[in-house]
Parts: sequence; structure tokens; C-alpha cells
Amino acid sequence: MTNLAITDSPLDSSIDTVVVGLSADGSLSPTLKQIDEATGGWITGLVKAEQLRGKLGEVSLIASPKPVAADASLPTMILVIGTGDEELGRGAAFDLASTAVRKLSDRNRGKVLITLAECAKSDARDRVVSGAIFGMEGQAIYQSDPAAKMPEQILFSGIDAATFERGSDIGKSINVTRHLINEPADKIYPETFADAAIELAKEVGIEVEVWDEKKLLAEGCRAILAVGAGSSKPPRLVMMRYNGGGSEAPIAIVGKGVTFDSGGLSLKPSAGMEAMKCDMGGAATVFGVMRAIAQLKLKQNVIGFCGLAENMVSSTCYRLGDVIETRSGKTVEILNTDAEGRVVLADTLDVAIQHEPRAMIDLATLTGACMVALGNEVAGLMTNNDDLCHQLIAAAKKEDEPVWQLPMFELYDEKIKSKVADIKNVGEARWGGAITAAKFLEQFVGDVPWVHIDIAGPAFVDSAKPHRDAGATGVMVQTLVRLIEEFPA
Repeated sequence: MTNLAITDSPLDSSIDTVVVGLSADGSLSPTLKQIDEATGGWITGLVKAEQLRGKLGEVSLIASPKPVAADASLPTMILVIGTGDEELGRGAAFDLASTAVRKLSDRNRGKVLITLAECAKSDARDRVVSGAIFGMEGQAIYQSDPAAKMPEQILFSGIDAATFERGSDIGKSINVTRHLINEPADKIYPETFADAAIELAKEVGIEVEVWDEKKLLAEGCRAILAVGAGSSKPPRLVMMRYNGGGSEAPIAIVGKGVTFDSGGLSLKPSAGMEAMKCDMGGAATVFGVMRAIAQLKLKQNVIGFCGLAENMVSSTCYRLGDVIETRSGKTVEILNTDAEGRVVLADTLDVAIQHEPRAMIDLATLTGACMVALGNEVAGLMTNNDDLCHQLIAAAKKEDEPVWQLPMFELYDEKIKSKVADIKNVGEARWGGAITAAKFLEQFVGDVPWVHIDIAGPAFVDSAKPHRDAGATGVMVQTLVRLIEEFPA
């Protein structure tokens, strides 16, 4: 386990590696300038010879030479990372800190000092911490000899205690979300997810309530039960409550938690099924957000709702043509059992509105159609309240998480009308699938200001980048923490 701390101590030989910044115009960060002076201009010489460059994200790991100054003591290795043309904003600070940690994970290292805060804007320094923590988590959680080796200790300079604590709380909460998603479906299923929520409640001091299959039946949550009917792992509904805002009505965050999605009778092909442990990404995001806001002690009331089911094939699974009466009383004709997430959310959203929230956000790895529209790095937003949606867009912009609002014209309502029930669980053919899915969800939110976030693209990725491993990304944890923190009274 890597120890994390802040320090004001100068450079010395007890540090294995120091991470420093170099700007695109060749300007040295204060710590890099200190190294340059101790080595008689060695760094400046490398920059002039174009052996070190400050292009944003460019990384050079070099061995430290013997210092010229008699009283100087330098680390063994120096990781020079390009900081580009200006002070690092929140997104760049996060990515570069994570890139540095991942670059240094190729072998065992003792003490690493990260000085990137001196290259960052004052409001971005917490992201140096959260980014470094992000870089420590990967998908190789069951390898007996993982290739990535984390340092024994990571120190941060230029960061005060409050900034460090914030960055640490958010970084760890993102990684909790990622770890839940990266766990295989034989480890994380509705019951074990609920168990994890109970443990979280003990850890951070929130309230938790779990509805098992008997309680779900008593509460009329027939939609959740239908999706989970084919599995030996019965469904759950988890409610996590954080009380930090006095008597104010709560903000509700709702997550789709299909812990494995085979597609049911509308069976997915193997290639489309192999990563379907990630289909509980919305619920895992709610989990991470609840952890973060409790650790940060935000002055808001928030309730997180996670609808949890496993969509499997058996003699008891729900069928095409079935009509389900949801908890709200609306009836749903099932025309595709692989459009199950919205069915789970139908009951979950109905439970949420019974708590009279002043705003509600749901997150779901809901549709491939959203990926067709926006690619796999942008989350789609659909809403019944533009003011709330604009607040979320502003929060996402501050945290550098790309989102895009899609239209919710009334003409789409016709596309989910059923001939035998109130609505059907898929639209017409393949067109506008992300929006018709959101229109389905809109049937269950009443008049509550609501935004649906389709995270099917950015929640889980197939390939690694310098700043992150493949697998779960923890997208939207930071955005939702920001939205909740700044939500108007």
C-alpha cells in the first residue's frame, strides 16, 4: 500500500524519483530550476539541445548526474513532464499526475516526489493529488504478479493540507467506482454490491437501506424483479443517504446496476457480452459519489439509489411480449430483453421521487446508440429541465469531463407508445435510440427536475492511454461532486 503525504522538505538523495515540469517554451519549473542550478546548467543544456521538450504530456525519464554544488543532494531519477503553453488547468493537472505515476510503475521505487502543483493553477492543485491516485488503479486486480508496481511512498510539494485531503478523497472515490466496475460479475452481483454499500456506510458515516427480493415484491418493484428473474442472484435496491444540508429537500442520484448483462433472451453475441460486468457503471458511480460527498462533508442532503439486477437466461427469465406493471402503475411491453437497464430504472426512479427530491440525476451505461451519436469519450445528457442540465454542463466543464446535450422533443414520445401497454421498452427500429431510451425514463420522473446521463461510451474503455489503464474510468464522479457542492440552496 502506497503511503501518500505532503512535504516541504528540499530535494535530497532519499527521494528515488522527482516529477518536475517543463513548459513548451523551455521554461523550467522551480524544482527543475533548482536541479539545473545544482548541476551547473545541465538541464538548460538538454533543453537547448532539444533533448528535453515541454510539449504537453511529453515524458522523459533521466538519471540524475552528480551535482556540481557541494551542498546539493539530488534524487536518483528525474521525470520531466511537458506542461504545454500555460499553467495546468484541472483536466491537465489530473492527467499529467496520473501519467507520471503510471510511467514510474514499471519497476519497484521507494519515495517519489511530485512537484506538478507548482505548474498548476491554484484551483487545480487538488487534481494533482487525485490524478496521482487515479494512476495507481488498474484493471489487473487478479494478476498474481502485476506488471504495475506502485511506489512505497508518494510525496506532494506545493500543496496545503486541505487541498491534499480534497484531492485524496476524490481520487480514492473515483478508484472505488473503478474497482467495483472492474471486478468480475462472479464477485460483484446485487447482494455483494449491497454488502459493499453497508460497509461504506460504516466507513464514512452515511445511512444505508437495502431492499431484498421480498421487500421489492412488497413494494411493487415488479420491473426490477422481472429483469432479475432469470438469475440465481436475486435483485436488490440500495438507498444511501447523506444528511449534510439541514431541512432542505435532498438531491437524488440514481444508478443503473445491471451487474451482468447477457441480453437475456435477446442474447448478446460473445464479443458484445464479454465486458458486460461494466453494466453496473451507473450504480458504481453513485457509490463513489456518495463516498466522496461524505468524506468532503458537503453541506447538502443527498440520497443515492442503486437498482441492482443480473440479466440472465433461464426458464424463469422475462420474455419478449411480456407486459410488466411497474411500481408507478405504468405498464411496459417488453420487445427486447436487452433493453433491460431502463426497465430496472423505471422502478428505481419511482422509489426516488417518493423521497421528494428537489433535483434528480440518473446515470446509466444505457445505449450503444449514444456511442454511435457521440463516440466513446463523451457522455450524453437528456433532461426535462434545461436549467438543471446547464448546471451539470457547467460542472462537467470545470472538471474537464466532456458531455453533450441531446434533444428531448415531444415527437419522440410517439416512438415508445405500445399497442398493448402504456409504453414499450424500445423505440422504432434503431433510430434515435439514446433519446427514446431517455423518453422511456422520463415517464417515471414526474415533475422532478431531472437529467439522464448516458455513460455507455466513457464509463469503460478497451485500450489504455498514458494517463489511464483500460477498463473502468470512474467518469462523472468528479462532475457530480462539483454539481452537488455548488448546487444552489
